[in-house]
Amino acid sequence: MTMQEPKSFASSDSSENGLFKVALPTRYNFDRIFVIATWAATLFGLVVLAVLSIDVLVDGLPRLNWSFLISYPSRRPSIAGILSPLIGSIWLLVVTALIAFPLGVGAAIFLEEYSTDNWFTRLIEINIANLAAVPSIIYGLLGLQVFVRWMLPITAGRSILSGALTLTLLILPIIIVASREALRTVPSSLRQAGYALGATRWQVIREHVFPLALPGILTGTILALSRAIGETAPLIVIGALTFITFLPPISPKGLQSPFTALPIQIFDWVSRPQAAFHNNAAAGIIVLMLLLLLMNATAILLRNKFQQSR
Repeated sequence: MTMQEPKSFASSDSSENGLFKVALPTRYNFDRIFVIATWAATLFGLVVLAVLSIDVLVDGLPRLNWSFLISYPSRRPSIAGILSPLIGSIWLLVVTALIAFPLGVGAAIFLEEYSTDNWFTRLIEINIANLAAVPSIIYGLLGLQVFVRWMLPITAGRSILSGALTLTLLILPIIIVASREALRTVPSSLRQAGYALGATRWQVIREHVFPLALPGILTGTILALSRAIGETAPLIVIGALTFITFLPPISPKGLQSPFTALPIQIFDWVSRPQAAFHNNAAAGIIVLMLLLLLMNATAILLRNKFQQSR
């Protein structure tokens, strides 16, 4: 097989038979246009993000101090803080992670390692993939009916447990998809070697497959939790409060306490006409972004740590 210049190949091929025109120069021109378009779209997004970030920092940094972090919300913007929304977000995040991680990883292990390829499993896979793209407000309506109304004796209505279960529904498809992708990266030869040595399927998964897939599973889980902590619509639908001047007790009883969260508090401040509340909202956005950056950094550190320990 010999190599030749693309342009000469295009000219010779199209001139000899005339059946198929390669038209490589035209294709190269389209490639250049596509590259320019992608660079323009990327730069436009970065510029918009930078402008929004600068605007939030300019408005929020003067208001961000220790008193703002440890004060409860107030009708007076000068003394209002984010203590109860911040603790509420942490409560929601921890409970959601405790429920969603075992359910999502367990479902991924079953679908990837135990289930057979038939119409039923394919139907489940299609539905999981579609559920990952469902708008969050739909999950809020589902959580309102199921967790707030039907499960009222267990969740106590509009409580932290109802909010965490609703957010669990929201991120569960993402965790399942990410965990399955991580399990697929483990070579099949490793499983076959385990079976050849007499290990059971569960022993192979527990001792070899799961540890190797754990970095990808943790990364996907933390990124899913990063989405959950910034969601506002499902929490508004299930009835999260916007003004709370107490903290839920750190006990199982606290799961049934009313709650608020940072996105709810930011939404409330932004909707008010006073400019001072807008500055408070900007400061709350900075805290929320720092929390998201901390979670993403944790995901990167955990992934690198487990990859190095292989």
